[in-house]
Amino acid sequence: MSRAETQAPEAGADGGGAGPAVPEAARTPRVWWSLGLFRSELLTVFRRRRTLALFAVLAGVPLLVGIAVRIETRGDGSVGRGNGDGPAFIEQVSNNGLFLTFAALAATLPFFLPMAIGVVAGDSVAGEASAGTLRYLLVAPAGRTRLLLAKFTSVLAFCLAGALVVAASGLIVGVILFPIGDVTTLSGTTIPLADGIARALLIAVLVAASLVGIAALGLFVSTLTDSGIGAMAGTVGLLITVQIVDTIPQLHAVQPFLFPHYWLSFADVLRDPMQWNGIGKNLGLQLVYAAVFGSAAWSRLTSRDVTA
Repeated sequence: MSRAETQAPEAGADGGGAGPAVPEAARTPRVWWSLGLFRSELLTVFRRRRTLALFAVLAGVPLLVGIAVRIETRGDGSVGRGNGDGPAFIEQVSNNGLFLTFAALAATLPFFLPMAIGVVAGDSVAGEASAGTLRYLLVAPAGRTRLLLAKFTSVLAFCLAGALVVAASGLIVGVILFPIGDVTTLSGTTIPLADGIARALLIAVLVAASLVGIAALGLFVSTLTDSGIGAMAGTVGLLITVQIVDTIPQLHAVQPFLFPHYWLSFADVLRDPMQWNGIGKNLGLQLVYAAVFGSAAWSRLTSRDVTA
């Protein structure tokens, strides 16, 4: 992209200044091009066969969990072999199918969801470089910053879509396989089913927000290489490494600063009243990671040689 294009002078409100006023009609094509860029990125991500396959895997997790719980459910409604080692909320699924939504989100958050995000984010820029289309995108009128924002927005949209797919699949399977009714919170109180569904939707949104850190990290890694597969593998490798570090007791001093540390804080939504301390720490940590690695990705992309 030419420097003259990115630094075109604009007139003041009174028509004075260093250059003539830019007509609104002349600015409109660039605005529409930017909106088209965002729309194009979203369509590109969600139309890929890989993305559809990831959605299928995510939707299959609640089905497998639900079938397993159904098989192990005794005649009195309790779950056999319940030793507390399974996903959170698994013991309550047989009594209320809505809990399958919570159990599925808890089961997919440590690995399946972040791995899917790592694949999409890692391929966002590196995949374009590998295909040879990055140089054309970088010289387009929207500019590099808008391109990066479009990429990051599409990854965040996938975060939300993935969490909603898991939640919807869990709710559907839970309704089919188990009784459903008023929800008993972790505080021992009972709330209406409608409130329970609303909280399930809130939890899905919080789970999606919990993935912002890994999305920003994956985007940064994607700007470091021209290999889409390498960027995806690097992002997933970092994810696994950080999660291992988060489980080592001797490293407890650094664990509160790791992006997955507060992931399961969404369980506080099921308390009465809801507790926001852990959730606030989680969201704040994700924003820090987004700011740090988003800035690093912007610095890398804006200084990248277009002809490389």
